[in-house]
Amino acid sequence: MADEEITDQIQTSAEALEASALPCARVVHTAPDAPKTAELEPLPEGVAAEPIEAKSPAQWAYERLILYIKNFESQLDNEHEVAMGFTGGDAGVLRIEGIGYFDPDIVTFYGRDDDGARTQLIQHVSQLSVMLRALAKAPEVEEPRRIGFRLAADLERK
Repeated sequence: MADEEITDQIQTSAEALEASALPCARVVHTAPDAPKTAELEPLPEGVAAEPIEAKSPAQWAYERLILYIKNFESQLDNEHEVAMGFTGGDAGVLRIEGIGYFDPDIVTFYGRDDDGARTQLIQHVSQLSVMLRALAKAPEVEEPRRIGFRLAADLERK
């Protein structure tokens, strides 16, 4: 009993169950003026409504990727769009135009490469490694595309 901490905090069984189901997220930055990151934002209701245990690894990875992309885009000016740099290879970048998943374990990115060629990356969640990059928007496009905000709105429609 000496090693246990006694508190006056009482949780209902529903509160205890909810606390155990919430995901753990944490971030530490060196810059005091670092922007707010996805780990610090509350989960959207559409994401939090379904218990993590009920989600496939692909669905859970997909949902969190959307939150990271939306957060990244929120920090871009009107001259830049989000793109994805390929890690571990010499394949270049993919200007993200769509993201999907196929249960239980595949995440797919759709877009265009530097030359404008249609590109698709299909990745197993165990190999998932994504680097988000800011690319100048195409000169012929008036407004930058914000895929993260469109994807996040889709999460709320569940």
